[in-house]
Amino acid sequence: MMLHLIFQWIGNNYIELLGSILGFAYILLSIKQNIWCWPVGLATSALYIYVFFVSKFYADMSLQVYYVIASIYGWFHWMYGARSKKSDDLKISKTGKRLAILLFVINAGLFWIIAYILIHFTDSEIPYWDAFTTAASFVATWMLARKMIEHWIIWVIVDTVSLGLYLYKGLYPTVILFAIYTAMAIIGYIQWKKQLARQ
Repeated sequence: MMLHLIFQWIGNNYIELLGSILGFAYILLSIKQNIWCWPVGLATSALYIYVFFVSKFYADMSLQVYYVIASIYGWFHWMYGARSKKSDDLKISKTGKRLAILLFVINAGLFWIIAYILIHFTDSEIPYWDAFTTAASFVATWMLARKMIEHWIIWVIVDTVSLGLYLYKGLYPTVILFAIYTAMAIIGYIQWKKQLARQ
């Protein structure tokens, strides 16, 4: 009986489960700065477009569309963004103060635009939290594509908040994934910081 219920649950949630597995692979590849993180991330996002649409996480759904585009950009940038006579590898960098302020302003603007859309044009149950995680994720993904180390700090915050939201909505494989994401984001920051010191 128990085995039957497990298989039934897997049958009903296989898209989310596959997305979670690919998402775990994506974060591992990101930490290792392996370029395959981008195609794996693209596949993960494609699956989560469906998952978040069904769960009425509309901002997160639109974020997954952005992730698909950002994955193509990041893949290209990691391959060709730092081509020079000295090195073919894009190096880890720190975000300067001026850029950090600009990204903060962009993040705040995105938050209010997304929140407004969610409140007035959708049936979202948690528009402000959804807008917060979505806006910050837009910025963090762009920073990852540029290999800015501070993107890991943003992910720790976003993943922790997202974990609570998905628990609220009963998306249990995604809750597990985001608990792993949170821990891996901390590990990613530590690993990238060590490599930045070696650079």
